[in-house]
Amino acid sequence: MVHVELHFPIVGGTVATDHGYALFGAISRIIPEVHVGDWLSIATFKGVARGDGTLQLDQEATLKIRLPQDRVPTLLKLAGKRLELDGHAVRLGAPQIHLLKPSPALYARVVTIKGYTEPEPFLEASRRKLNDLGLTGEPVAGPRRVLKVGTHTIVGFALAINELNDEGSIVLQERGIGGRRHMGCGFFNPITYSSINKERH
Repeated sequence: MVHVELHFPIVGGTVATDHGYALFGAISRIIPEVHVGDWLSIATFKGVARGDGTLQLDQEATLKIRLPQDRVPTLLKLAGKRLELDGHAVRLGAPQIHLLKPSPALYARVVTIKGYTEPEPFLEASRRKLNDLGLTGEPVAGPRRVLKVGTHTIVGFALAINELNDEGSIVLQERGIGGRRHMGCGFFNPITYSSINKERH
């Protein structure tokens, strides 16, 4: 099944810096079948950290959702909807549909693998996850990330995967690594100059 990416434009001011759990909850309230689905990945919003636990959204901020093409009609229900995110609100516009593009290097802002909270064991676990997918890329761990999922504190790491072939790059974007892909984790994007050097939160 071909996977695609929906880009919903966002109108809003600020959200909590750690908003992945709240975002998934807001989407699930509008589309309940998303709550039990393991077929989609949701990226957290980009913006500028204000230093008070909130994120100032870019004017061009978008909600990115990656999913099988046949599930697109289900997610189109989000167009025009208001999302309530723990005291913050954003409104979504009509989405554009994008095909996934291969890249030899991909980057995820945070990847979580249950039981792995230290850099070296996490890196080895990442290599095993790649092997499980039949991929041969080279993982490079970045900064430690801490996020809240309900009452639980979850530790993960930024992760780049280099030396991917075209097919492997698409597979990794579709499948991700680790858990909580519906809360912003394991969402891999092609590396650009701004992916790491200009990351703002």
